[in-house]
Amino acid sequence: MNVHFTRTRAVLAAVGLLLAVGAPTAYATLDDGATAAPAASSAPLRGEPYIETQLFFGTARPDGGPAVTDQQFMAFVDKEVTPDFPDGLTIQAGRGQWRDASGTIEKERSYELILLYPRAGAQSSDRKIEEIRRAYEKAFGQEAVGRVDDEARVDF
Repeated sequence: MNVHFTRTRAVLAAVGLLLAVGAPTAYATLDDGATAAPAASSAPLRGEPYIETQLFFGTARPDGGPAVTDQQFMAFVDKEVTPDFPDGLTIQAGRGQWRDASGTIEKERSYELILLYPRAGAQSSDRKIEEIRRAYEKAFGQEAVGRVDDEARVDF
């Protein structure tokens, strides 16, 4: 039963984040055109084509055990993520919430891991990211690790 709640939480968190990020863009497209900005195509393209992947890691354990600590999470990153993505990554601490099947609002600490990698290496990176997700699920008894992918142009 807890397994179902964890997957539901992960899905709801990912949907909430997508809505939060997409809302300003959606409203901007409703402009009547009177004050429309120049088309994006008129701006110079900068950077190289990359993929941005966001991974969302919950810390509450479905079996009621102790939450994943900062030290445990950073040790996981050092062992499972850094070897596959040594060029860099970003970690942000957060808080997530969701409504469980009984209608109770549940809250937990979470981490967002952001990876940027060249589009040309997307297939190889995808395999590595899926291995990271499975490793976290197994190590900390999680049902799912949320994932969002988007195309980006990146310049360092």
